[in-house]
Amino acid sequence: MSTGAAPTPTPFRIEIPETDLTDLRERLSRTRWPEAETVEGWSQGMPLAYTRELAEYWRDGYEWRATERRLAELPQYRLAIDGLAVHYAHVRSPHPGALPLLVTHGWPGSITDLLDLVEPLTRPEDPADAFDLVLPSLPGYGFSDKPSGTGWGVDRMAKAFAQLMAALGYERYGAHGTDWGSFITGALGTADPDHLAGIHLAMPFAAPPKEQVELSERDLAGLAKLKEFQQNEGGYATIQATRPQTLGYGLTDSPVGQLAWAAEKYWAWSDHDGDLDKAIARDRVLDAVSVNWFTRTAVSSARIYWESYNNMALAPVHVPTACVTYPKDGRMPRAWCERRFTDLRSWIDHEAGGHFPALEDPRLLAEELRAFFRPLR
Repeated sequence: MSTGAAPTPTPFRIEIPETDLTDLRERLSRTRWPEAETVEGWSQGMPLAYTRELAEYWRDGYEWRATERRLAELPQYRLAIDGLAVHYAHVRSPHPGALPLLVTHGWPGSITDLLDLVEPLTRPEDPADAFDLVLPSLPGYGFSDKPSGTGWGVDRMAKAFAQLMAALGYERYGAHGTDWGSFITGALGTADPDHLAGIHLAMPFAAPPKEQVELSERDLAGLAKLKEFQQNEGGYATIQATRPQTLGYGLTDSPVGQLAWAAEKYWAWSDHDGDLDKAIARDRVLDAVSVNWFTRTAVSSARIYWESYNNMALAPVHVPTACVTYPKDGRMPRAWCERRFTDLRSWIDHEAGGHFPALEDPRLLAEELRAFFRPLR
């Protein structure tokens, strides 16, 4: 950041032009559909019948303006950090002494994934558990600027968010994240330890330790599942880590392309019996898809894979840490995580749940955040 006067946050309001909504509906009506899959289920990707149903609902049933009004209830700003304007919602609790909490989303989501956390965290039953929330859009995502050059990987984003919290006047704060937000939160533990009360990670990652460690049956099962994920589900990440620009032309031009690319992940990574609506309401899935579509961030959001997917230090973290895992999400061995997160205070293995805890069970996630940070205030 500049050594001169500190940058001033600019108030921001999300207002998608009506012409963009009309264009979306027209494009959805003109979709060129492929033939149906040749198998039952999802093994070839998102089935045609489900995709058509969801696209028709996006066109005729989903109300973006309702989500826009929901977002408008949150004070939002953009602040220049490291050459980019970073968008964020800043929701202060009405209770004095609330702990600042930075919450970061991941791909293919946006801050819309986090909205159900706002009420239980800023207005808890016990005022002593209250948080002031800072919900940023990752650089290249949503309403933050898109980097025009290379270098915007996990570590740089973590440093940018440390600068954001400092600019907001917070000398001590907590952080939570999942997906890329988990990696950024872990990197924040290395980049800004003097100001962190603690970090809370869904989907923690750590490198294998150099020394031999004993792994439990649950650890071994988690590693086997990660290997299976790479073989059967990891194609999207390989493409985004190698050819995000090529992918982006189709996703930026076709709303159904953007819809299928993102919605497949909400279906595959959440915990349900085959009916996604039982885990995550389709309006919430379409919130994130709509943000990606209206902001034309298919390429810029994918580039974090190109920047970081095979280039993360996973450096040691010495601040108080909580890790939570879910059966429909990636699970690293606890023994590995204990060596990276040297002050591991809490480890919870859930028996249910998936990759999107703020959407699948926000009340439970809020309870766990309150419980972890309670003794750290």
